[in-house]
Amino acid sequence: MACFLVPGMEGTVTLILAKLIGKERAEKLKLKWLNTMLWGGVALLALEHIWHGEVVPWPPFLTAMKNPADTAVMLHEMATHGTLMAALVTFTWVVLLKLHTLKVKAVSRAAVRQ
Repeated sequence: MACFLVPGMEGTVTLILAKLIGKERAEKLKLKWLNTMLWGGVALLALEHIWHGEVVPWPPFLTAMKNPADTAVMLHEMATHGTLMAALVTFTWVVLLKLHTLKVKAVSRAAVRQ
């Protein structure tokens, strides 16, 4: 229903964080990778929710907000599915960051040996 809002919020926070910490540190942390992963997922999930009629272009935009019982289900979905998706994307980014760091170290060691 609205699980894509949680990764969207994380994406917004990381965009703001990238501006606050400066371009060099943001590039070192590869925050652009994280933002691309988060916003790509948000776009795909939003499209899927639009396709299934759960998101509409008129207020209240989220069809689950019309009925209080559906709103509770939506908030539960955001708390469980949305949080899990955001955490999984962040974990994947951490793994990619670590692999990238290991690769850079291996390449620099190989260059020193030659």
